Amino acid sequence: MPEEIDVERRGEIEIVTINRPEARNALTRTTYREIEAAVRETRARCLIVTAVDPAFCSGDDVKQLMGGGQERGAPKVAPRLTPAADALLYTNVPVVAAVNGAAVGWGMELALMADLRVASTRARFGELFVKRGLCCDVPGLARLAGLIGRERAAEMLFSGRIIDADEAERIGLVSRVVEHDALLPTAIELAETIAGNPPLAVQRLKAGLRKAIDPDWRDLGAWVGESLGELFQTDDHREGVRAFLEKRAPRYVGH
Repeated sequence: MPEEIDVERRGEIEIVTINRPEARNALTRTTYREIEAAVRETRARCLIVTAVDPAFCSGDDVKQLMGGGQERGAPKVAPRLTPAADALLYTNVPVVAAVNGAAVGWGMELALMADLRVASTRARFGELFVKRGLCCDVPGLARLAGLIGRERAAEMLFSGRIIDADEAERIGLVSRVVEHDALLPTAIELAETIAGNPPLAVQRLKAGLRKAIDPDWRDLGAWVGESLGELFQTDDHREGVRAFLEKRAPRYVGH
């Protein structure tokens, strides 16, 4: 049974809910594995990805996955597309993100990997990787610019600025913003509409969008993995993590 996510089947849709509210739904290796498995194993016609309040996903658990800023480097793995991202980006099942709160770091990537994003008025979005001395994962490079344009994407990526739900809707990052209590019902209604259409046609449409618009995700993932392998070795990465944990301004030195 999953430990850090909940999976609920409702007719032809499935709701995948990250359930680590005490950590603002930060991701551990377990969470990543469980998200990947839920996507690969689903037999639903449409998926909803959401989380237990108060946050959607605050990104990687910095203590578990970044060593609390004390260790030099991440575990050595061959450069590759993150397996959970591989599952989400290559599934032909439509995915709706119901963003109930902060979606930052890999939480922002998770929202970007959905086909459609519905946001609560409490939602916030930020590509915070630069604040940890790192680069983002593949959706922040390839999908964000497609949604909001290269210049706005560059600003979010280079600055690490967090935007609210209204701005996200205005610039095209989300399809709609609803009151918090209406978020899941709205996402379910949308997912049920999609699931009510001929599934083979919907799957072919999603595959066609990927063929027409998306890059080679696995090739880009290998580049990101190689880049992260280098950036994890830097003093600036460790300083970014320590500053976050110590709640102080960072002092970056460029090495």
